[in-house]
This record gives sequence, structure tokens and C-alpha cells, in this order.
Amino acid sequence: MRALSPFLGFLLLLAGLGISMPASALGEAAPDFSLRDINGKQVSLSDHAGKVVLINFWATWCQPCQVEMPHLQAMQTDFAEKGFLVLAISTDEARSSSQVKPLVKRNGFTFPVLLDTQTAVVAKYNPAKVLPYSVILDKEHKIQFVHHGYSPGDEVGMRSEIEGLLAQ
Repeated sequence: MRALSPFLGFLLLLAGLGISMPASALGEAAPDFSLRDINGKQVSLSDHAGKVVLINFWATWCQPCQVEMPHLQAMQTDFAEKGFLVLAISTDEARSSSQVKPLVKRNGFTFPVLLDTQTAVVAKYNPAKVLPYSVILDKEHKIQFVHHGYSPGDEVGMRSEIEGLLAQ
């Protein structure tokens, strides 16, 4: 069995300790942001007032992110007409961000995919930069649910949270 690199071990330690967005942020207004999408269009969180929003931070090199994203697409498809939106924010650096659009197109993702090459937005939501990292906002864009990492079945809990927020 191969040993973990020190950096990966550190990230797993942080994830295991639950270091992410402070629990005190739950119920607070989400920080607004504005980023360019993969087509160059400027997109802001505030553009989607009145919608339940799942913000997902991911990267092309993150394997758990790749496994999770089809589940996010399924949620987008199932709940879009009810006022739900996934905003996927790639944290790929400038040199690897050219891989984002082909990946999105190849997989048929229809939700907006934004580029945070300077990691300015991820730093506001997820200072430890653990990926994948999801934040679910209610219709007033208050933080209601935070989840880091991905294991099969995690999407069930996210789906339940979304359904509850859409019913309010």
C-alpha cells in the first residue's frame, strides 16, 4: 500500500476534523460574488435572488468532484423549474482552467460553471479549500447546509435539504 503524500494527509486531516465554513455561518447571508462563466459571461450570486442555490466548489483534478457532478446535474434537472440552481465554481488555476469547458461540454452539464482562478470566492466560503465543497442557500441566500468531500450517498442528503427549502 502506498503512503499518502504529506499534503494529501493534511487535507484529509482537515476534512476529518470538519474544518470548513464556520458553523456560525449557518443561517447567515452568503457572501455575494461575481465571476466569469466558461463562456466569458459575468455571473453573480445576486443574479439569482429568490432561488434555492447549491454552490459547489470543485476542480478538474479532483476525482471525488468528478463522481459528484452528475448527481448535481440530476438535481439541476429535477428541480430547476421549482426555483433551484446549481452554481459550480471551478477552483482550477489559470494554467489548468482551459480543461474546465471541455469537461463540462463532454459531460453535458447544463448548470452555470464559473471560474475562480484566483480562489477569491472559495476563500470566502471554504478557507481550507477542501474539495468538493457544497453550500446550499435558501431563497433569501442564507446558508442552510454545508458539506465537504463526497462519498456515494451524500447526494441523498443534499437532495433532501433542497426539497425542504423549495417547499418553504
